[in-house]
Amino acid sequence: MTEAEKLSLKERMKIRHIDYPRRDSAERVRDFDDIVLGYDEETARQEAQRCLECAKPSCVKACPVHNDIPRAMGLIVEGDFIGAANVYRETSIFPEICGRVCPQEKLCEGGCTRGKGKRGEPVGLGKLEMFVADYQRKAEGGWPTLDVAAATGRRVAVVGSGPAGFAVAEKLVVKGHAVTVFEAMPYAGGLLMYGIPTFKLPRSIICEKVAHLESMGVEFVYNTRIGKERTVDDLLGEGFDAVFLGHGANVDATARIPGIELPGVYLSSDYLVRTNPPKELIPEAQREVPVIGDRVAVIGGGDTAMDCLRTSVRLGAQEVVCYYRRTEAEMPGSKKERVHAQEEGVRIDYLVAPVEFIAGDDGRVAELRLQRMELGEPDDSGRRRPVPIEGSEFTVPVDSVILALGYWPDETISKSTPDLGTHDWGLIEADDTGATSRKGVFAAGDGVTGPDLVVTAAAAGYRAAEAIDTYLAEV
Repeated sequence: MTEAEKLSLKERMKIRHIDYPRRDSAERVRDFDDIVLGYDEETARQEAQRCLECAKPSCVKACPVHNDIPRAMGLIVEGDFIGAANVYRETSIFPEICGRVCPQEKLCEGGCTRGKGKRGEPVGLGKLEMFVADYQRKAEGGWPTLDVAAATGRRVAVVGSGPAGFAVAEKLVVKGHAVTVFEAMPYAGGLLMYGIPTFKLPRSIICEKVAHLESMGVEFVYNTRIGKERTVDDLLGEGFDAVFLGHGANVDATARIPGIELPGVYLSSDYLVRTNPPKELIPEAQREVPVIGDRVAVIGGGDTAMDCLRTSVRLGAQEVVCYYRRTEAEMPGSKKERVHAQEEGVRIDYLVAPVEFIAGDDGRVAELRLQRMELGEPDDSGRRRPVPIEGSEFTVPVDSVILALGYWPDETISKSTPDLGTHDWGLIEADDTGATSRKGVFAAGDGVTGPDLVVTAAAAGYRAAEAIDTYLAEV
């Protein structure tokens, strides 16, 4: 499409938003397959035409990796879907994943001018990103080939294969460094493989990405927990010139509530590991799928809570309820995930908090005692603090309860690495480049910031990779 053929600003403003197609809720709750059907070539071009090509695009600023979104939209309008995908790949390690799991309403779409005021809905940027990335992989038979520089003779150990670890591994192997990734689980992906259900992120995409990294020379070592079987100092002593720590924050937060230890009360990470990945990729001790019964309660309000709720529906629970101690306005997760959950029959009960888990005659949890809350003054997070309402306690019958209260850092590495600076219960101290208090040791992702987004971890991994490459050139 030439400049003369482009629609005017006024014409683009008149184009109606096309929401991304998804499978009917009555059908999709019967399996764990991807719920998103996504745009096709025609609807993608039409939706992309709604982009106003802003002179100072706030969508780019709102994206943690600063994708050149207007340029990608222009290529989609022209029908150059592979060109658009390559625009995303200039700044993003996996647009097909970010397009699926990022909370775009808080990022690029939240910054989109089309969504401001009375201009209507923002451009469907996330699912357009997903569309072009998927289109390219299908057309080209996999991830596009990257040129790898001549071997430098330098070796880097990457601890953890989540988004940050993937980003560091790819960036450094392309620069010619030998990269070995150490992963505690039986397969790579971290949160992507073991924490995000397949109805949001098909496992085939992760497996393709691992194969892509292996084809470039990245080595993966599985079932190896650094800090336990081997330490960071062991790796440096084995000849690695630098170590990157991307092990995340994957220890379930818990609470001091009577009865929390009862059978039938699950932690979210264990629950999702047991119910989502292929059995051959699950640690043997976690291969038994939980028997959850008909009535499931999930405590928490983030995306992990929504994942547990929607998983429970697919496992056959008849009544699945989310209990959250604040209101929807304070919920930390993605609005679209709440919409998907409610489409699938999940109920959300706001301003309630658990005070006791009560056992039945068989010793399993059978009742959940809750208390009504009201919002008080803001706490350290900036959200209004939930305050118990005296005399408001009530009890509901349950067959299972899942705790999705957030995550803490794993201190295994920090406690086994002398002189590694930490703060806030084990988060690693690192500057903006990922450099830590230990020479040659870098860190980024959730193990530094605490639980955050896939894309922010990947962005931090990119910055750390650049710093590691500079460090390797100087030592």
